[in-house]
Amino acid sequence: MTTPFLLYGSYGYTGSLIADLAVRRGMRPILSGRDAARLKTQAATLGLEYRPIALDDRTALEGALKEVPLVLNCAGPFQRTFQPVADTCLQTGRHYLDITGEIVVFEGLAGRDAEARNAGVMLLPGMGFDVVPSDCLAAHLKQRLPSATQLALAFNGFASGFSRGTALSAIERIPIQGVVRRDGKLTVVPLIWKTRQIDLGRGPRMAMTIPWGDVSTAYYSTGIPNIETYVSFPRSWFRLLFLLRPLIRLVETRPIQWLLRQIIMRRPPGPTAEARQSGGVRMWGEVIDDQGQRATSRMETPEGYSLSVETALAGVNRVLAGDFKPGFQTPSLAYGADFILEFEGVIREDL
Repeated sequence: MTTPFLLYGSYGYTGSLIADLAVRRGMRPILSGRDAARLKTQAATLGLEYRPIALDDRTALEGALKEVPLVLNCAGPFQRTFQPVADTCLQTGRHYLDITGEIVVFEGLAGRDAEARNAGVMLLPGMGFDVVPSDCLAAHLKQRLPSATQLALAFNGFASGFSRGTALSAIERIPIQGVVRRDGKLTVVPLIWKTRQIDLGRGPRMAMTIPWGDVSTAYYSTGIPNIETYVSFPRSWFRLLFLLRPLIRLVETRPIQWLLRQIIMRRPPGPTAEARQSGGVRMWGEVIDDQGQRATSRMETPEGYSLSVETALAGVNRVLAGDFKPGFQTPSLAYGADFILEFEGVIREDL
């Protein structure tokens, strides 16, 4: 008999992709979220059980978690959802996985490492595109140069677009400042703090620093104390971003947040199947040590949402099979630097 797991946020864009693929592979997630009507419709379509749960209803959440070994949280913004779900996992001895890329979530769960170890619970955030491939790339580079003290990671590949959930999460945390890791500590820097030319496989392109999740997770995965993360955009985007930089603080105001939400909710739920199929991501990473030695690697992966579905379900299957490590984990700490190579369409090259 197939062991069930709780899929919270199952009717969101990524959650629904995960639910669909899980059923096709013979898995039996219990669907969950706040909206009972959407859950009922989804459950009827997929032939699954469902549990409507508001996260402030700890009794209902505890009852649902006692039915399963783990929860996969797909409900963003994760800075709002991770704490009550993780709290209840620790109370009930259930494992916590999610697909976040939010630094505050990684840091919050890392701070509960000892508590999770004592409870025999694994806290494994970032099991989607954020941050499985980049985390595994960072760990691979650390293996290539164990003396590394500096790490830079970069990626591109937004061509397929964003889901509503990703966009809504993003506007709540649009950075008015950047974040890097300096001497082991998260350090605030100006927005678009640094730019550099990076070759992700199709010639050098301009890239700029952004506060990506690996600023947090790569430190725990590798111990490298100095970390920067970059994204590569077309040059026209850079011009626009520099022009808009003085106005970025307006995004924090309530009227602008409301307006952006209205615009997002009028958009399609997420990339089409065709866009996911044709899309792809290129990544680059470099480590340097204090003697000036360096190692550089690149990676190609499928489109981000498609990859997230695969990596998240792979993590679920591993835990259901008893393959887990108690405490706070990153993808590479839990399953190794080569975990990402298990997925079709992933290519890694050392330069």
